[in-house]
Amino acid sequence: MFRRRSTRRGAAPPEPPRHLVELRRVVKDYVTDAGPFRALRGVSLDVDPGEFIAVVGKSGCGKSTLMNMLTGIDRPTDGEVWVAGSDIRHMGEGRMAEWRGRTVGVIFQFFQLLPTLTVVENVMLPMDFAGLWSPRERLDRAMALLEQVDMADQAHKLPLSTSGGQQQRVAIARALANDPPIIVADEPTGNLDSATAESIFELFHGLVDGGKTVIMVSHDHDLAARTRRIVHMVDGQVLDGALAAPGLEPAPGLEPAPGLEPAPGLPPVPTPAHT
Repeated sequence: MFRRRSTRRGAAPPEPPRHLVELRRVVKDYVTDAGPFRALRGVSLDVDPGEFIAVVGKSGCGKSTLMNMLTGIDRPTDGEVWVAGSDIRHMGEGRMAEWRGRTVGVIFQFFQLLPTLTVVENVMLPMDFAGLWSPRERLDRAMALLEQVDMADQAHKLPLSTSGGQQQRVAIARALANDPPIIVADEPTGNLDSATAESIFELFHGLVDGGKTVIMVSHDHDLAARTRRIVHMVDGQVLDGALAAPGLEPAPGLEPAPGLEPAPGLPPVPTPAHT
């Protein structure tokens, strides 16, 4: 079990990460109109380079909250989040934005493309923000990425003039713009028909074969079963073991992975039926 971070003078520094991604006893509490609840309950998770992981579980189990921890979109209430050697919990917003742009490519269920920019301009945008490559190199790189996802012929169209599957391909190209080592995808096939979802999934497999690490939230049992590892979440905790079907309930005899109890010093927080 990992040692917890201590702020006491003279205390030993935290252990350096041994994996590409390390979550150490991560807790996330929220306060809503319905009262407080705990979305993540001491989650520990390791991910190594080149893995293709599916995060599965019922709605409200904490999958999207976990993705937000990995990408720095949200911060943990307690615990440590190490990604690509950086302790991202303590980063300022400016440094976090720079780190995210270079380290993590994020793919959303609803694409999140800017409707007033063309397809190729959407792909170039992360390069502009990060200040990587010259303007000419950005265009060349964006076109090469669109070629990789079979969208080069749509480069100068606006996103809304393309199909949902095509927009998701553009979103993947945009996520790859700055050549990040990690791709995090939150329900990337949730709004697509089965044939298009299959083609997107094959794109992810190609990225992994090319050396990327892909972490994907999915409700699709069949696709999840074809990844290289499944992380099964129940009520804000991670369970070890294989994917259970139907309904992604924990298989009989499974116990929470070590270190899943709430972190010391935090009061118990009820977990709502839906988060």
